Amino acid sequence: MKILVTGGAGFIGGNFVHYMLREHPEDEILCVDALTYAGNMETLAPVMDNPHFKFIKADIADRETIYAIFEQEKPEVIVNFAAESHVDRSIENPAIFLQTNVMGTQVLLDACRKYGIQRYHQVSTDEVYGDLPLDRPDLFFTEETPIHTSSPYSASKASADLLVQAYHRTFGVPVTISRCSNNYGPYHFPEKLIPLMIANVLNDKPLPVYGDGKNVRDWLYVEDHCSAIDLIIRNGRVGEVYNVGGHNEKTNLEVVQLIIATLGKGEIQFVRDRAGHDRRYAIDPTKIHNELGWLPKTKFEDGIQKTIQWYLDNKPWWENIISGEYQNYYERMYGNR
Repeated sequence: MKILVTGGAGFIGGNFVHYMLREHPEDEILCVDALTYAGNMETLAPVMDNPHFKFIKADIADRETIYAIFEQEKPEVIVNFAAESHVDRSIENPAIFLQTNVMGTQVLLDACRKYGIQRYHQVSTDEVYGDLPLDRPDLFFTEETPIHTSSPYSASKASADLLVQAYHRTFGVPVTISRCSNNYGPYHFPEKLIPLMIANVLNDKPLPVYGDGKNVRDWLYVEDHCSAIDLIIRNGRVGEVYNVGGHNEKTNLEVVQLIIATLGKGEIQFVRDRAGHDRRYAIDPTKIHNELGWLPKTKFEDGIQKTIQWYLDNKPWWENIISGEYQNYYERMYGNR
């Protein structure tokens, strides 16, 4: 199977590339990434010489280039990770989120219509559902939960989901959508909570925590997420949405305190809360379990230890990001390829 992975130099997309090449060495993986601030070629360095892997630098919103890639490469399955994804950045500049997350998705869907594919899979987020009250731990997001967005980021992802469903209903494009809870693990860009806290502890910097730190997230180890997507693109029902959750609810404060306890140091600094900050996310993954047999394998207490160890073992990777040096990696290593 020839799989086009967009956003494959990012956090989840990069982990998916590694996972697929390891678990399905017979498949061909074509990675397309625009290499914006969150795309990092160092994440893909270990697989660049794999004969079943190919990288193309391109923006999914560039219709002419995307069409040329489809025409030349003839991918059979599309997995779209490509997205602007940081809520704070979406509050500062909503326009780029609409351009990539909505218009880019439309370009991919149009290419699927024009050239034909076996499956288009949209990687979405539980943030499209809004949030849940802290005093109702019995409530969870299901696939039937109405969309109720809180930020320009989540609004752009919800818009893309609706567009994907519309292309299925109107044009018959064979699609699936997955909505995941917060991912964590190797190659996570250091502006996100867990890698930011790890890096700050190791650099003896204060640990900034929004508001009172009681916001709850359901944490999903990134490899478990990759296995879910793998199942969906092979066995998921066309036209369906699948929620992918970790059953690992933690407050932000609990996560930070666990990192401090593991590393033996760190000082929390409470900062002004994010505008429109969602209080609680929690996913019910019953559907994907019942239909595809998927369950998360990694408990948070185990996954966070593996994640911390990865950041200890791979300091150059995140230090290059903090310094900005990672943005020169592509031209330095692959500019002449």
